[in-house]
Amino acid sequence: MKKILATAASILIAVLAYLLFWPVPINPVAWDAPRDLGLVDPFESNDRLRPARAIDLGTHEGPEDVTAGHDGRLYATSSDGFLLQIDGYGNVAEFAQVGGRPLGLETDSDGSFITANAYSGIQRVSPDGSVTTLLDEVDGQPLAYADDLAIASDGTVYFSEASTRFGARQYQGTFEGSLLDIMEHGASGQVIAFSPDTGDAHVIIDDLNFANGVAVSTDQAYLLVAETGSYRILRHWLKGPRSGKTEVLIDNLPGFPDNINNGLHGRFWIGLVSPRNAFLDQFSGQPLIRKIVQRLPAFLRPKAKPSAHVIAINGDGEVLMNLQDSAARFPFLTGVYETRDALYLTSLFGNKLGKLNKNDL
Repeated sequence: MKKILATAASILIAVLAYLLFWPVPINPVAWDAPRDLGLVDPFESNDRLRPARAIDLGTHEGPEDVTAGHDGRLYATSSDGFLLQIDGYGNVAEFAQVGGRPLGLETDSDGSFITANAYSGIQRVSPDGSVTTLLDEVDGQPLAYADDLAIASDGTVYFSEASTRFGARQYQGTFEGSLLDIMEHGASGQVIAFSPDTGDAHVIIDDLNFANGVAVSTDQAYLLVAETGSYRILRHWLKGPRSGKTEVLIDNLPGFPDNINNGLHGRFWIGLVSPRNAFLDQFSGQPLIRKIVQRLPAFLRPKAKPSAHVIAINGDGEVLMNLQDSAARFPFLTGVYETRDALYLTSLFGNKLGKLNKNDL
């Protein structure tokens, strides 16, 4: 009996030692998460996305972002490193292989495409499908996790580097890197202004908790930036008396904000990729607990919950539209690409691109 007790005690000590001292990549930082109010006004639960239909992408998955080409076709990024071309009949073709994991995608004034590739940096894809890397380091530091981007009227590319600590390539994927960064809450994300003409690139916003979606206002006066790990949208002024200043536009969102895309009539579309996690909020001020949980098997750690939720706001942060699907047929929505007739629903996983005709809203 004594031998059994001694063995049990030894195992318990070993388990405690593992939970307390085993090295993990994160060094959590204490912060005060705002109380999750849930799906209350103006985010009330609804099924306005229910009529959306699917465009089947075949073997390609993860249409993180979409843009329209000068040829009138849609172009989407995919998790296997392709830009996909989608015609008006929903036919899908492989347009270009850019490698890595392309995330943000925009059409430049010359008809080429600019993509933020989490593995490779900022790339240009010409109309013939050839690929050029425009930027893969800033101030001598390799880009670890280029995420979303926006192109200003003067050609400046504003893009987010989600995390400088948890690179997508280093941690074998964008999702894996995002989980580590959000669990740590170490404010290593940043937004960078890059001029393809001169090659100049410099940080304009730093200390962000998973910097994500970026969009430029129609009048070019400000940027909107999604700070995913802090559940909020920031406004950074590019012009006027507040030029260079950053302020909180919307705080305490009911989910993790992802992409920000310009819509019609000056609105901005934001995907709430997943609802907030009660564990992360409850233990936001207890970094030791979060570090211990990181040592548990992956299936016991906090998980992203599938949902389907997108919102549209104006430049003052007023919520104009709140669209959801309680069945989450298109889960983990990253955002919306808006045309005159439809909303295209981009997502983190799966091989379907959602399309919601405006007549069905």
